[in-house]
Amino acid sequence: MNANVGSVDKIVRLVLAAALFSLFFILPGDQKWFGLVGFVPLVTGLINWCPLYMIFGINTCRR
Repeated sequence: MNANVGSVDKIVRLVLAAALFSLFFILPGDQKWFGLVGFVPLVTGLINWCPLYMIFGINTCRR
């Protein structure tokens, strides 16, 4: 599993994860569970690897 997420991409993913997690506290009722979608960009940003990037051959990481 080679890194395919670059530093700028990583920062964008972590900010997006924080924004999505905030929906958990903002949205009412059952809609708040959509905020848990933030786990996807959080995990891919922390491990520097995105499975969709691998499938499509995208690499934002410098070599």
